[in-house]
Amino acid sequence: MKKILITVIFCGLTLIVKAQDASVEQSTYGIQTGVIGIWLHNETKLSEQIALRSELGLDSGIFGGSIYDGTGFIMTPVITLEPRWYYNLDKRVSKSKNIEGNSGNFVSLKTSYNPDWFVISNYDNLRVINQVSIVPTWGIKRNIGNNFTYETGMGIGYRYIFAQNAGYLKNESEAAVNLHLRIGYRF
Repeated sequence: MKKILITVIFCGLTLIVKAQDASVEQSTYGIQTGVIGIWLHNETKLSEQIALRSELGLDSGIFGGSIYDGTGFIMTPVITLEPRWYYNLDKRVSKSKNIEGNSGNFVSLKTSYNPDWFVISNYDNLRVINQVSIVPTWGIKRNIGNNFTYETGMGIGYRYIFAQNAGYLKNESEAAVNLHLRIGYRF
């Protein structure tokens, strides 16, 4: 009888330990770079599966065509707030996969503001018009070793351009695409 009771208690404790839920980290900081651009970020826990990512960085682009006599490069500041729902953390834990640094699949609402503060370019006198974009995004974030991460995501959303502030007749709106592939370092 004692053996059966000890076995039942041991199995019960095992089930209790297994029933713990996975959670995003309380707060994590890092720096990321992509094909073009660099960003500092913080993710702060809002709930067990939701983190608010705040980001400050430089978005970059390459341009050319008939207006310019060569290929141009531009970097402009960007401020981003992005609530992320990491929807597969429990599944990753059940398969003994790492979730450190919020490593998992996510769905987010990426909201970015590109202000007309300054421009870094190989052309003089370029401006960027103030704009806001809201892009629903699906992505994955994974660890490489202890402190390195990689992340990829994609989404289609909406961009509003404050063109009247730059002297145009009316403001503009258009579709916005978020395709990113980044590698980073967590502090």
